[in-house]
Amino acid sequence: MTMELNKIEKLLESWFEGQTTLQEEAVLMDFFLNENVPQHLLQYKPIFVGLSAARKEKMEKPVMVFEREKTGKTPVWKYGIAAGLVLALGVGSFYLSGPNPELTPEEQEALAAFEQSKEALRFLSENINKGTKHHALVDEFEIANNKVFENK
Repeated sequence: MTMELNKIEKLLESWFEGQTTLQEEAVLMDFFLNENVPQHLLQYKPIFVGLSAARKEKMEKPVMVFEREKTGKTPVWKYGIAAGLVLALGVGSFYLSGPNPELTPEEQEALAAFEQSKEALRFLSENINKGTKHHALVDEFEIANNKVFENK
């Protein structure tokens, strides 16, 4: 009897730690429901009696499940959350990166070349925009010229 009692106590410890198999749980259930439980384990009997009763319960009333209509539209608040996350990540990375004065000579040279390239592209963009404005004026002149010569 004491050997079986030791086995039950070890199974009970494993059960409380969530490390028992279904067969071991069945042994515990049988012990606490069918046998005379020793005084020091009597406090656990209501747990197994309650589990046994819960297994026998059945719901008589049918359960109604309602599904939401899918409209295909994403709620606006989801876009707000996404934008907030992107903004937070951007600001966080900006503050965390900060200026790094400890650049190697190669990194400083690469950074200088990048800045020069950026300035050259800005200058090219400004000149292209000026040329586009002049081209638009030529197009307007051509349209006006065609109207004048068609009416005569």
